[in-house]
Amino acid sequence: MDLHGIHVPLVTPFAADGSVAADALERLAGELLSAGAAGLVALGTTGEPGSLDEHEKRTVVEVLAPVCRAHGAPLAVGVGAGDTRRTAEALAALEGVADAALVTVPAFVRPGPAGVLAHFRYLAERSPVPLIVYHIPYRTGQRLDADVLDEVLRLPGVAGMKYAGGAVDDTAVDLLGRGHRGMLAGDDVQLSAMMAIGAEGGILASAHLATGRYAELADAWHKGEAARARELGHRLAALAREAFAEPNPAVVKGVLHAQGRIPSPDVRLPLLPATPAAVTTALTRLAEATA
Repeated sequence: MDLHGIHVPLVTPFAADGSVAADALERLAGELLSAGAAGLVALGTTGEPGSLDEHEKRTVVEVLAPVCRAHGAPLAVGVGAGDTRRTAEALAALEGVADAALVTVPAFVRPGPAGVLAHFRYLAERSPVPLIVYHIPYRTGQRLDADVLDEVLRLPGVAGMKYAGGAVDDTAVDLLGRGHRGMLAGDDVQLSAMMAIGAEGGILASAHLATGRYAELADAWHKGEAARARELGHRLAALAREAFAEPNPAVVKGVLHAQGRIPSPDVRLPLLPATPAAVTTALTRLAEATA
């Protein structure tokens, strides 16, 4: 699987009665792909999967799969559980449905580097779809070094990595210097900096907004147009900063609702809707980013 460009981890829109707004989800997915997104991610953190029941999760995937097929774009599905066996079972259910799975490094149990390698080796041997490893140490509690991540990326069946280290740190610089394909930025503010040192794109919640500009930024780095990429990167970083001013995806949903693209700004507890001030500021940065 050739991972590149901007992939959007979709929000799950809710109707006024709290149900999943499938029509709005389908429409939003089509808009994002038409605007230049290279692919979509269902049931990532931005989609609030922890608050969805199994029927709602199936609905989300069933809505998005045909949209992606119609646009010739890949659909990745977020998969994760508290143990390796249940994660493998969830992966098995993606056969014929998704093109890839976004699988986080095990959280909470913190099995250590050897356990992480064993986890992904087991999954890669059994998964019917390629794996995109999601490394996000500030959520998982495991800060793995470049050597361990390098071993994970070399496993057959691993297509790439969403790297959200919280900074363009030594590990990111070392790992990207090893020339792995399919390296995607996962911290929205750092997209441009990560692409400057070798990332091939990103999986970014803020790319719901200014999708075309994000696609332009990725294209500029791919073409080596550094001056254009830097200018776009600074504007989009300002937008991304405001999109995450409150817990994700509250601000993104607030902006999408203000634009009339989803029927409500609602998130499910324990998340709370974005404050009006946060949405207003994000809209201002969006206007500046797309000017």
